[in-house]
Amino acid sequence: MRLIQELGYCLDDFYKGELNMVATLEDTKRLAIGERLADLKAFQNLIISNDRKLIDACPYEDVRKRLQNMLEDDLKNIGIIETVIVQYGIPSEPSAATKIFVGQFEQMMSGDEFTFYQKLIHHELMKHGQAMSGIVIHKAAQKVGADIEVAIAPLNTVNFEGRAHQEQLKGMLEQVGVREMTGLDADQGLWARVQDAIAALSGVAGSVITQNTNKQDLNIQTLIRLDHNKVNTIFTEIGATKDPQKLQEYFGQLYKDLLAHAVAEEEVVYPQVRSFYGDDDTQELYDEQAEMKRMLDEIKAIDPNSADEFRAKVKQLMDAVGDHIRQEESTMFAAIDKNCSDAQKEQMSTQFKAAKSKIQQEMST
Repeated sequence: MRLIQELGYCLDDFYKGELNMVATLEDTKRLAIGERLADLKAFQNLIISNDRKLIDACPYEDVRKRLQNMLEDDLKNIGIIETVIVQYGIPSEPSAATKIFVGQFEQMMSGDEFTFYQKLIHHELMKHGQAMSGIVIHKAAQKVGADIEVAIAPLNTVNFEGRAHQEQLKGMLEQVGVREMTGLDADQGLWARVQDAIAALSGVAGSVITQNTNKQDLNIQTLIRLDHNKVNTIFTEIGATKDPQKLQEYFGQLYKDLLAHAVAEEEVVYPQVRSFYGDDDTQELYDEQAEMKRMLDEIKAIDPNSADEFRAKVKQLMDAVGDHIRQEESTMFAAIDKNCSDAQKEQMSTQFKAAKSKIQQEMST
């Protein structure tokens, strides 16, 4: 019981942190959301660990099979969360409360103090907390900035499947609980609650990007297009304000996003497409990004209080980036489709994401 009380205190601290995020939106909103995304990743890894422990301990074949299916979904969802963190562009560490909670929860799930049924209850609660945290992050993004909302859009898939899993776990709990007490099956079908999950989430998290269960990662075109969408959104935000503080905030994010995107493309994508896209066309992409970096540094030196000059230079940058985007999304994407298999496109995406994450970490230190 002492461990449960400690876990309860830790959860209280965590949810107080969720509420405190609202109070700090004015000055540290982007950092706060970054920390919540890091928490989300830590909890997703905890859920995966729980899945495996429950599968090993499960005495029922039908329940074990469903848990195995959930594990496969959760392994794909950790990839989506990592993609969202890279798209968001602000590396962070989980909160202290989250680190404590994860350690204590791992200890509880590894011990023999609780029955399989009791552990399954705590796993369902963990799924519920994860789904709600994802939805809260989504709603916070709507309040903070359109570029953030674009960056975290793929998170809707994780939110949706988390809610579906939660409802399936309720069905499992009914069956396991009745079996432990009576040795008989409950009247309700084991997986009927999955339909409730779909209905419960409808209208809560907005449009959902559904996963193809055969995919281990997004393909490279999708990942690059997500970057382009975020950058275009930031350009729109800059064009809509003359507030020097807002201009500085938006440009700071634009600078980091464009630079990380460009360097990752130059390290991963362009070398791999050169053989079939052509030397001249590939070199043109390198040259365009070199000019973009020059323009970024030029704008960085301008005082945002000179709003008209600042916005005029950003408009020139936007036009240059727009031309670059159109070339990539038309001819380069078509060349990738023609010459690369789905597995190769997913592998390139994974490499691009890793390169971008490394660059973001270097820029944050």
